[in-house]
Amino acid sequence: MNTQKLPILPPDFDLETKTVLKHLAKANRALAELKGYVETIPNKHILINGIMINEAKDSSAIENIITTHDDLYKAISKTSEASHAAKEVVSYRTALWHGFQLVKERQLLTNNMIIEIQSIIESNKAGIRKLPGTVLRNDRTGETVYTPPVGEAEIISLLGNLEKYINEDNNEDIDPLIKMAVIHYQFESIHPFYDGNGRTGRIINVLYLILMDLLDSPILYLSGYINRNKSDYYRLLQEVRNINNWEDWISYILVGVEETAVKTLSLAKKINSEVATMSEEIKMRLPKIYSKELLELLFFEFYTKTIYIQQGLSVSRRTAVSYLSSLENEGFLISEKIGKERIYQNKSLYDLFRYEQ
Repeated sequence: MNTQKLPILPPDFDLETKTVLKHLAKANRALAELKGYVETIPNKHILINGIMINEAKDSSAIENIITTHDDLYKAISKTSEASHAAKEVVSYRTALWHGFQLVKERQLLTNNMIIEIQSIIESNKAGIRKLPGTVLRNDRTGETVYTPPVGEAEIISLLGNLEKYINEDNNEDIDPLIKMAVIHYQFESIHPFYDGNGRTGRIINVLYLILMDLLDSPILYLSGYINRNKSDYYRLLQEVRNINNWEDWISYILVGVEETAVKTLSLAKKINSEVATMSEEIKMRLPKIYSKELLELLFFEFYTKTIYIQQGLSVSRRTAVSYLSSLENEGFLISEKIGKERIYQNKSLYDLFRYEQ
């Protein structure tokens, strides 16, 4: 069992080894290419919403909160049919979006903001851990592998040090991507909350990239990569605690940034292509109802409702129903009656995200 005192930041080790710098160059290149491409997309909300949903699903799956895409999109549409797990995932997306807006507005990432984000994820105000007894166990053996700091005063002190490290750009010119890996390690090791530490920590990652202007939009998330390499993730976290193996931990995160940026860029290009294709097809087959605003509404979420079209286009309910029926008849949408309302799915967008795992 690991009970040593958690050192404060910055780490007293050489973080910029030859191996780390090699991975860093590739990660920064991939991230810059993604950022540059996304800036050319006319309506970034289409990309942001879809990627946020996949991130919420993947991040929650790491914590064994499992849901299907279909159930998830029902929860987004606020139908009573959605499962509890799907509603939890939607809470995660809400927390993500809230955190993004706070960082853009304040140009800071503070502990109070992090506490606010965690409270949205968990739908409670439990706040910082006050009671002892929190341990991290091996899922298979039940063995305690790490005991995080105990006592509210100690946790608050460590969080204060972390907040300073995040926001003060005076850490010997360490690259922000290396710092992100250090921040993620430190936050997960402090483990400040009773629940939601993993999901909150993964939101902090993307908020830090935005804070450092490496991204303009919240579109790069490591949860899918961590899910695919989960055993390495937990092993390397523990190796930093046990033997100060920063090099392998930071390299793991940098490889994740590179792989995820490449994957996200590919997805962004597919979405752009899908929007362009549907735009041309609706213009050709339903010229009387086509508008740029209608197209954007169809891609804003995976499902749409009559009320969204009414409000978004400032048309009557009858007109909105007519538009949606025409789009369904031409195969652009698939509808389903859930309870008292009819929900229309953008199947091409839905399939694109469902299969992009």
